[in-house]
Amino acid sequence: MNFKMRNCGMSTIKYILFGFNVIFALSGLGILIAGALVLADVNEFNHFVEGQITAPPIVLIVTGSIIFLIASLGCFGAIKESPSLLILYAVLLGIIFIVELAVGIAAIVFKSDLEMILKNSLMDSIKRSNDDDLKAWDNIQMKLMCCGVDNPADWREMSRDKTLRASCCRPELIDKTVGNCADAAPSGRDKYFQDGCVGKLRERIDKNAVILIGVGLGIAFIQILGIVLALYLASKIRHERVK
Repeated sequence: MNFKMRNCGMSTIKYILFGFNVIFALSGLGILIAGALVLADVNEFNHFVEGQITAPPIVLIVTGSIIFLIASLGCFGAIKESPSLLILYAVLLGIIFIVELAVGIAAIVFKSDLEMILKNSLMDSIKRSNDDDLKAWDNIQMKLMCCGVDNPADWREMSRDKTLRASCCRPELIDKTVGNCADAAPSGRDKYFQDGCVGKLRERIDKNAVILIGVGLGIAFIQILGIVLALYLASKIRHERVK
């Protein structure tokens, strides 16, 4: 009777771990998709930060792929009732958890310097004003509805030709015949975007950071649970085999 109860208990833990790893594998795919979506969103502004804002979603994509593979190992180990595979699975989960923790701490430290890095990059770009810089500026100003680093005056003060870009003009006021703000349009603040792009870009990055942090915390909790279940099942299997 006791043997049957122990066997039933082990089977229950085994299938709980198997079911957990199916969910874990799906969460890995979820992380991969979340990373891909964030990467697609920020990649168009990569000109100004040279990969610094694309690194976190790329890490997430790689992590999601690895989690999917590790979850598959966990499923196989649970079904085969292999203590060695289960321990390997737990160790790999632990390593991934430590890497995620290190990346998270680095991101928090980096975040305090992010706005200054962005601002310096935007200022250098506006001062150069080469073709690539101007294309990137037109893209960011139209999409984020901003102008200059801090305000439109930056173009007249820092750019090579001291001229305000047409992409600073509000879309409804653009005179398509000349490609700039219509002369008859209201002047001053009504004519051009007044918000600086450094603030808008920081808001965009912060919004994506919330998504990444939320996904990361959820996965970290699942990983800890997976480690505990795998080690417990491996211990139970070894204990039963010794008997």
